[in-house]
Amino acid sequence: MEFTLLWAALTAVAAAWLGTRVWRASLPDSPTERIVSSAAAGLLVGRIAEMIGQGINPITNLSDLLIIRGGVSVPAATVAAIGTLWWTSNRDLSVVDSFSAPALVGLAGWHAGCLWRSACLGTVSDLPWALAEPGSTITRHPVELYAAVGLVLASLLVSRIPPKPGLRSAAALGLAALVRLVTEPFRLSVTGGPVFWYVVGLSLALLAGTALVWRHREI
Repeated sequence: MEFTLLWAALTAVAAAWLGTRVWRASLPDSPTERIVSSAAAGLLVGRIAEMIGQGINPITNLSDLLIIRGGVSVPAATVAAIGTLWWTSNRDLSVVDSFSAPALVGLAGWHAGCLWRSACLGTVSDLPWALAEPGSTITRHPVELYAAVGLVLASLLVSRIPPKPGLRSAAALGLAALVRLVTEPFRLSVTGGPVFWYVVGLSLALLAGTALVWRHREI
């Protein structure tokens, strides 16, 4: 793993830790260890899924698992991280809910880690806050910083949702997908990015959230 990616990962960990401090009263024991281990599991599974998608055998190419810059499957990483947290919390959905806001802050930290990797910029822009790469006169959207700010705002919104099983988790998933979906057009991409998966995540979150609201009303 190159050092810039390591610093970005550490920024995400630091942000998640900060989130656990802000919302400590609502979290179970060992919150930092829980969220970091879940993120690590998600990163590993996401990397394996991406390798398989690229036609690379993860068993015979173990060293490629460490080359995170080669890509990570966001859907697989998300499912694995949430599943790990749920399983290690004795399948208690309320525990998963309690980590929703800190997890979004950690994700914001990962995006803000673009500052270490010099990878914050996207499409061309002449807005006052647009930035240029060193040695270039072309200014671009700081799209990863847009995402970081959006995710922090999402965490604050999620933290204000009533602590009823499932609601915060559904909201966190939906808002994370929405932030990525809204910022995707500002990213430099040949394929247009995994927009389909963001739409799927947002749709599932809306359906789950609606069902949960009705269920809690009936209880």
